[in-house]
Amino acid sequence: MDLHAYLSRDGAPPATDLAKRLNVNPDQLRQWRHRYAGRQPSPESCVLIEQITEGVVTRQDLRPDDWQRIWPELIDTKPQPSTSEA
Repeated sequence: MDLHAYLSRDGAPPATDLAKRLNVNPDQLRQWRHRYAGRQPSPESCVLIEQITEGVVTRQDLRPDDWQRIWPELIDTKPQPSTSEA
């Protein structure tokens, strides 16, 4: 699930709470959420987001184009995220 879908679902925490837990400005989180100008979280932030969301939002979801290069150890451990949301 991408960050936008996670934060848009019923019962999701406020984006400001997630930004605070990530120690980032809410504007930065909004840019990641909407992929403004192609912006995406750093690898370190991706790991934190995956932990905070308890795996609902994965590193693969957050960096679909380069996660294999950053985390090659995950290639055989998790299925690649789908490109479409249900």
